[in-house]
Amino acid sequence: MGFEFSETMAGTVRWDSAPDVAHPFKFDVTAHAESTRQHLADGRAELTGTIDAPPIAEGAALLGVITIRPIGQRIIRYELSFTGDDGKPYELVGQKDISWLSPLRTFTYLPAEILDEKRRRIGRCETAFDYKRHLWSFLRSFRPVR
Repeated sequence: MGFEFSETMAGTVRWDSAPDVAHPFKFDVTAHAESTRQHLADGRAELTGTIDAPPIAEGAALLGVITIRPIGQRIIRYELSFTGDDGKPYELVGQKDISWLSPLRTFTYLPAEILDEKRRRIGRCETAFDYKRHLWSFLRSFRPVR
């Protein structure tokens, strides 16, 4: 038996080509782990969803992996791949570094980078989980899967 949950992270992206301009940024994902046993072993779950990173991608489908290791490694890592509106591949890589002295901030804040097809950084994101708006729907989204 495995599990699923859904999450929305939103904030801004600043492209390296124009770092003084902040664009709205958001991704919506559903995490899916086929086996709780396997997830407990490696902390990984598959991600599917959409990403809005204007002007590179708006409503683009994404695939990725989330690694959830808040106890042992004190991280939650996101690796998301998507195709931009220009037809080129991109990747978002970010990590929540968990501090038990500041759990609310470190579980909800995600700094990330967007990489091009050569794995060069082209943008920086600052995103957060808006627990005041989305906590109830986040908690309701948790469900077991077979």
